[in-house]
Amino acid sequence: MSSSKRFPFKNPVISWVDERLPIFTLMHQEYAAFPTPKNFNYLWNFGAIAMVMLVLMIVTGISLAMSYNPSADGAFDSVERIMRDVNGGWMLRYLHMNGASFFFLAVYVHMFRGMYYGSYKKPRELLWLLGVTIFLIMMATAFLGYSLPWSQMSGWGATVITSLFSAIPLVGDSIVTWLWGGFSVDNPTLNRFFALHFTLPFVIFAVVFMHIWALHITGSNNPTGIEIQDKKQDSVPFHPYYTIKDSFGLCVFLAVYAAVSFFAPTMLTHADHFIPFDPLITPSHIVPEWYFLPFYAMLRSMDFNIGIPWTDIVLMDSKLFGVLVMFGSIAMLFILPFIDKHPVKSANYRPRYKIALFIMVISFIILGYVGAMPAEGIWPTVGKIFTAVYFAFFAAVWWLNKHEKPKPLPKSIHASVLEKNAKKEAALLKEVES
Repeated sequence: MSSSKRFPFKNPVISWVDERLPIFTLMHQEYAAFPTPKNFNYLWNFGAIAMVMLVLMIVTGISLAMSYNPSADGAFDSVERIMRDVNGGWMLRYLHMNGASFFFLAVYVHMFRGMYYGSYKKPRELLWLLGVTIFLIMMATAFLGYSLPWSQMSGWGATVITSLFSAIPLVGDSIVTWLWGGFSVDNPTLNRFFALHFTLPFVIFAVVFMHIWALHITGSNNPTGIEIQDKKQDSVPFHPYYTIKDSFGLCVFLAVYAAVSFFAPTMLTHADHFIPFDPLITPSHIVPEWYFLPFYAMLRSMDFNIGIPWTDIVLMDSKLFGVLVMFGSIAMLFILPFIDKHPVKSANYRPRYKIALFIMVISFIILGYVGAMPAEGIWPTVGKIFTAVYFAFFAAVWWLNKHEKPKPLPKSIHASVLEKNAKKEAALLKEVES
């Protein structure tokens, strides 16, 4: 990079380094001077929050790994030793344990924002696909970490979830044997899970790098869904405007995270996580972490076989059907950019899409509650109904391509900001006059 293209830093040390390795100029171009739509709201904070949570999870995870014993005989005791004997071990464990929940919370909000404002549409399809890939790897990483304490809940959870792969025709049993490292969940299983759980966060970090790279190629979406037309009017530099806004949102988020981690650290944890794993005693009710519950509800609700009516011929048993539905719920997120071809991105200008999206979100929350309930009584039926509602959303998205008339769009991002400010001023004036 020639000196004419480098940013003139006043600090002589930074300038000296940048002249030989223009990393500071690169950071200035991509993060400080990067043109960003001027109408971001606080939902855009959650991308940065998720990135901070990823780094925090990696740091606390490495620290915990230094004292963890990945063996069936010593795993549970090593976790208890971390809590009691390792300096600051209780804090590291609670930060890591609750950090997973808050990481998923940030990602769920981030994904909802992308769906609400159409951030998965052209030219950001690859950006969305990378984001869903991150979510999928996060789920795998969280499941593996869920198993590591080798408690009654985590050991049986690992047994049940890995057994699902046996539903795959022809190769299912071989996959389960490979995952277990034998013919039951035991020491080789825990070693495999620990190795993968330690490695996958770095894979996530690599995909996050590509995700951010793709974002900086296409630029950010915004609440109007209109692209930047005039950089001077429609955008502002990322720094200081959004570094300050992101910092404020991050401080609020971390304050809640710290409050839970220090004052109610076991609030999101099942009591059976504090009982050593006993392969001879089955828990009365296996409950995954809250961020898995909607998918778990879909899996359990498919308790019927698919076959030819009025015959005994079974085309697909309930186990395989449940697995396909569970993974299909995530697969639908991958194909969302290709089934939603409506020219308007933001749900602010698509009233029917907005209703469909909120119904889907409500169904997802209800499925989370169903997943925490025993698979008896009315709950399997409720699970079937809202699983159907979840998938119906994607059919509705496809149907709305040609059957939804959007509201008029503003002429530009700048015009939408002026219109919003004018409405606020009018409302304030009316309030003062009254």
